[in-house]
Amino acid sequence: MVGVPDRKSLIVGNWKMNATHLEAIQMIQKLSYRLEAKDYDRVEVVVAPPFTSLRSVQTVIEADRLWFGLGAQNLHWEESGAFTGEISPVMLAKLSVDHVIVGHSERRQGFGETDEMVAKKARAVANAGMRPIVCVGETLEQREGGEAEQVVVSQVVASLARLDPEALGSSAIAYEPIWAIGTGRTALPDDAGTMAGIIRETVSNKVSSYASEGVRILYGGSVNAANIKDFMAKSDVDGALVGGASLDPDSFAAIVRYWV
Repeated sequence: MVGVPDRKSLIVGNWKMNATHLEAIQMIQKLSYRLEAKDYDRVEVVVAPPFTSLRSVQTVIEADRLWFGLGAQNLHWEESGAFTGEISPVMLAKLSVDHVIVGHSERRQGFGETDEMVAKKARAVANAGMRPIVCVGETLEQREGGEAEQVVVSQVVASLARLDPEALGSSAIAYEPIWAIGTGRTALPDDAGTMAGIIRETVSNKVSSYASEGVRILYGGSVNAANIKDFMAKSDVDGALVGGASLDPDSFAAIVRYWV
């Protein structure tokens, strides 16, 4: 089992269903040209391409000795079996994947993933020696109804239920208000910072202070180079899960270099 890391900033590019394997090779190479060694001292950078591009991106990272982590966007919790169209944690681990996004709102809303399913996926990721990035977040209706905190706390508790403190301490939780994903709208930095603090407090109360000190809490939802600095200024925000802006190497590099 991987140990608890320090809370170095973590910026994850979620490419979603974009980029063929040839385009992915170009994107990762272009991104590497825009970053310097000192950038990686400050920030852990992870890219999460589609399944069909994982091997190509892995090959470039290893051949060119790039300092990127490789992420996957989803997986099944079983190691193998009659699950047509699914990808197992063993398959991902053999591709040197080190982070896996689970419970993204697009999976929860579009494919009916429940907290129980997310919890099983998170545990499978950890069991395979990788780090889960567990996504939580409320809808606009829930926020306007004053239920945001209740919804997020409930998701955190249920989605992390199968992770022990050591595994959780080396994981990440991405707070993604659903109404801000791909819409151009963002939560206010103060709101994101407050929710990140609530998430960390929930982990401390429900799991352990050990886990809460190690887990990295990311903000996700229309993150870009113009707003990343304000989010990163919040003490409990340790990074970002970036969608659309991660598809452009210039934009993503600017987000990674948020302090400049």
